[in-house]
Amino acid sequence: MNADTNNKKTETVAVDLSNMRATYTAQTLDDINDAALLNPLALFATWLDEAKQDVHEANAMTLSTVGPDGKPSSRVVLLKAFDDHGFVLYTNYNSRKSAHLAANGHAALTFYWKERQVRIEGHATRTSTQESDAYFATRPRASQIGAWVSSAQSSPVGSRAALLEIEQELEHKFAQTEKIPRPEFWGGWRVSCDYIEFWQGRVGRLHDRLVFTPSGPDAGSEKSLSGWTVTRLMP
Repeated sequence: MNADTNNKKTETVAVDLSNMRATYTAQTLDDINDAALLNPLALFATWLDEAKQDVHEANAMTLSTVGPDGKPSSRVVLLKAFDDHGFVLYTNYNSRKSAHLAANGHAALTFYWKERQVRIEGHATRTSTQESDAYFATRPRASQIGAWVSSAQSSPVGSRAALLEIEQELEHKFAQTEKIPRPEFWGGWRVSCDYIEFWQGRVGRLHDRLVFTPSGPDAGSEKSLSGWTVTRLMP
């Protein structure tokens, strides 16, 4: 970078979005009386299926964590499975997100689709080695090698060329390997469903908000949840 570039004045950027607004009219989320719908996972599955019709990666979600310094951090990851035990994602165990989850354990997930939002809060634990192995085996070969390339995820790299050189070295290393093994530093996290809120945009900003929290003898345990308490919130 030359002196002229260093001394170049940075232009001020100011954007007014006060008139940018939308009217929500597509869906409703009225009081749920059907016992079959009192399971929020069933409702989530329905919303996810509907989102798949319009959204390229409907399983994309924002994962929010908190570091040892108390500062929050968010990033978009992909949901790969969910059930009564929680919502599963896969990542590098050396990553910043994994460091946060290992130190703190609390996590929040957010899904945003057309006029809808789902927020989940819970505690994160690692998936079993068997689960991580099984999922890793389903990944395309290039993605499996990519997992090995990013052994030091989030650390500085000199250039794109340097990154590709590491990839080429690993491709050569595994050239005669039919099944690439999962690296020990890569695997899954499962976020328990201790709180799940469904938000449905409505006309006049009188949005629908339904919150589900686990109840019954299994609440807070690793066993399948026996029931849920449903609460409607003010918009």
